[in-house]
Amino acid sequence: MIPIRCFTCGRVISDIWEEYKERIKHKEPAEVLDELGITRYCCRRMLLTHTELIDEIAPYE
Repeated sequence: MIPIRCFTCGRVISDIWEEYKERIKHKEPAEVLDELGITRYCCRRMLLTHTELIDEIAPYE
């Protein structure tokens, strides 16, 4: 679960997450972030370093 907003600047980044995940399968992450309009380094950091841990934290369905 990606945070809704960037911790540093407060920009909403959760709406970009799904599209970002799909696009990085075919292109470099830096290129995808540029195309999505993510120019601030704090927001780029939030997307680049996020890992999905929900499956490990809650393994029961």
